[in-house]
Amino acid sequence: MSENGHTTNGAVKLTRKDFTSDQEVRWCPGCGDYSILAQVQRLMPELGIPKEKIVFISGIGCSSRFPYYMNTYGFHTIHGRAPAIASGVKIANPDLQVWVVTGDGDALSIGGNHFMHALRRNFDLKILLFNNRIYGLTKGQYSPTSEFGKINKSAPMGVIDQPINPLYLAFASRATFVARSIDIDPKHLAATLERAAAHKGSAFVEIYQNCNIFNDGAFKGFAEREVREDRVIQIEHGKPLIFGKEKNKGIRLNGLKPEVVTIGENGITESDLLVHDEHSPDPLLGFILGRMEFPEFPVPMGVFRSIERPSYENLLTEQVDRAVANKGAGNLEKLLHSGETWVIGDDGEHA
Repeated sequence: MSENGHTTNGAVKLTRKDFTSDQEVRWCPGCGDYSILAQVQRLMPELGIPKEKIVFISGIGCSSRFPYYMNTYGFHTIHGRAPAIASGVKIANPDLQVWVVTGDGDALSIGGNHFMHALRRNFDLKILLFNNRIYGLTKGQYSPTSEFGKINKSAPMGVIDQPINPLYLAFASRATFVARSIDIDPKHLAATLERAAAHKGSAFVEIYQNCNIFNDGAFKGFAEREVREDRVIQIEHGKPLIFGKEKNKGIRLNGLKPEVVTIGENGITESDLLVHDEHSPDPLLGFILGRMEFPEFPVPMGVFRSIERPSYENLLTEQVDRAVANKGAGNLEKLLHSGETWVIGDDGEHA
């Protein structure tokens, strides 16, 4: 780095401050969104991408204020449609890095269709889903991820809907990158976001995020520092699933059912444990890990799946290039006047 703030190759070295906008952050004090914003702003300079080549797109909800707080290009769009608009941006300019910021209500209720198809098409989008298991912006109604039986403003006798598992939906949609992190573990969150940024294709990250006003403590049972080691399991590619303060607990498969075991008991050794494979072309392992929920199991955090598949925008560009090579650049006026066309006369009849 030279004294004038440039690197030796002449490129400007950006900092977190360069990605911080002049807008007042308007989330409730103590909201988990602050942590996510901080880690994204810290990550951006490390990517080596100019600000004008980064776009943040959101829908509706507390999380969807995000583009205002990033000093990049961005759109605050309409409820549930952020993936559709982001897909259009990526098609129009494949050189852009496009991030989608959404919430459990925005993405999984009115936006479920758009979310699903963006993943299955494998657009090169980085989709961050802030999951607080509640509708925060509209003051505490239950969301698609709210727990069965949960009492809140719109379910005074308890939620009778079965909650959506966002990871299940991502696996079923054939997402090529699926991960989970949490707002109160900034180191893990930063590493997960960095992995998502580097992935070429649909990168989906579910982020457990506390709403301290309308659903405070939603993840306290397993996420608090005092209990986290015994109730959260960090999944890493190629490593056995081990957890616990003493690193003596693990996950093994009994058929297709995961079970918690203790290393050293009943002859169980580390070799008996399930080894994580994030590159498996079959999403079955992801489904198995994704259904592990507290309190029966430790909650998995990390990258569940990371595979390679051609992205939608690249496949589309290849088709366009082939069409132009085979048929020429085309003529819009000629196209509009081809086929069965007619002119409406003054008498209302067509000629």
